[in-house]
Amino acid sequence: MNQSTVEKLALEREIEELQARYSNANPRSRVHLSTARQVLPGGNTRAALHYDPFPVFIESAEGARVIDVDGHSYMDFANDLTAGFYGHSHPVILAGIRSALDNGISFGGPHRYEEALAKAICSRFSSIERVRFGNSGTEANLMAIGLARAVTGRPLVLAFHGGYHGSFANYLGAEMPLNVDKPRLRFARFNDEEDVRRVLEKDGAQTAAIIIEPMMGSGGGILADPTFLANLRVIADECGALLIFDEVQTARFSPGGLQDLVKVRTDLTTLGKSLGGGLTFGALGGRADLMDRLDPSLPGAIGHGGTFNNNVLTMIAGQVGLTKVATAEALHGANARGDTLRQSLLAAARARGPVLSIGAYGSILSLHFQPKAPRNPAEIATTPVQRKLFQLDMLLRGFYVQRRGTINLSLATTDEDCTAFTEAFGGFLDRYSAFLPS
Repeated sequence: MNQSTVEKLALEREIEELQARYSNANPRSRVHLSTARQVLPGGNTRAALHYDPFPVFIESAEGARVIDVDGHSYMDFANDLTAGFYGHSHPVILAGIRSALDNGISFGGPHRYEEALAKAICSRFSSIERVRFGNSGTEANLMAIGLARAVTGRPLVLAFHGGYHGSFANYLGAEMPLNVDKPRLRFARFNDEEDVRRVLEKDGAQTAAIIIEPMMGSGGGILADPTFLANLRVIADECGALLIFDEVQTARFSPGGLQDLVKVRTDLTTLGKSLGGGLTFGALGGRADLMDRLDPSLPGAIGHGGTFNNNVLTMIAGQVGLTKVATAEALHGANARGDTLRQSLLAAARARGPVLSIGAYGSILSLHFQPKAPRNPAEIATTPVQRKLFQLDMLLRGFYVQRRGTINLSLATTDEDCTAFTEAFGGFLDRYSAFLPS
């Protein structure tokens, strides 16, 4: 039996043992998945939250913790895949929601709360002069693409391999049957200006927009090079296309999002996740001349509707969260805490031997068991088995993390939480270093 076969068998035994410990520790979650499968495909309604052998089912959440149906309390380092940035049940946001409940939750007409949230967004994002609300980041991105096509009269949109702009604009893999407008999409490599120019050399005259996450979220927590983003602005202007930043995740990095940190002014920006204060939310904002094409009082207006676009609960939660919770000081503190955690995790790996790189930015950390952080999804070398080892082991140690390897801090996460996470990560490395690259 050769060495590689021996190592493979040893890894299989470790996985079996880990899964057995996990299953034995979470019997009620296992039963919940079985019963949920009778009415929900796969037992859930959000594919990103599924993992094998079964996900833990959450019963409640408060502050920086979640509690599952088996009674385990976890420090939350997933935070609803960045949507839970304010922490769970923030008292200031809860007070705003309760006040809304007392005055009615479905007005069916314009109201001052949507104006207040719009003013807060326009005052923070330098590129946003007008904003229109929706119910998710997916909606916002589809609206941005549609508006770009309508105002330019061009059919094509350039996106990036491994990008994710929602359930119906999912470019993580080659075959995503639910994607819309597939024939009218073109793709380039992330962080590769030469490849962008190659694609546009052929299709630039027909390209309505370039859409990009300034930091890939689902694609691996990969930060775009600031020079690359600045050059995209130049390239878009050269070919007459609009530049769209998907800041659904990255808006948390500064009061004006990642675009303000890299000093790139976009034509359109999409928002979502945490900016709704923990409730369902999406928004499209940008230049006044573009956004005013949606003004129903103007001739030739482009229609845009949505029953819950201005639902009172989200408008209040979003405005309170943005103005009273996500202050510039709070955002800076979260980024600084993330940077400290990043260095602590790297030090833990160096002390034990496995190679580790950490991508993303500030309060979002993307762990890769490889020497260099990937510049695009094709460079990700961490295997699904390594990610499984990490997630299940950390769950058993009392830390709620997702399979993808991205760590999302919230404003409720403390220095002590991060210290405890680093110690647990060290324990994971002590146990599984033999199965990680060194």
